[in-house]
Amino acid sequence: MESVAYFVISEALSNVTKHARATRVAVTVRRVGKVLRVHVTDDGLGGADACAGTGLSGLAKRVGSVDGTFRVSSPAGGPTTVTAELPCGR
Repeated sequence: MESVAYFVISEALSNVTKHARATRVAVTVRRVGKVLRVHVTDDGLGGADACAGTGLSGLAKRVGSVDGTFRVSSPAGGPTTVTAELPCGR
């Protein structure tokens, strides 16, 4: 799970720097029971679409490969929030 969480955080930050024109980004990682929640939120332009390219859709596939969930909320004008929930067995 650690490697998937790493990729979600790094590829989301990469998308922020390439596309969002953000001035701030917040990353939170929290374990809630048997789930590791990763949130990356920026104050950029919004309009990110997980179906419109390989970056976010690749992250969705990676998260899905470990039976996790992946969501993107990105209304026009922002903010954009990427959320991944990853199962933790312990």
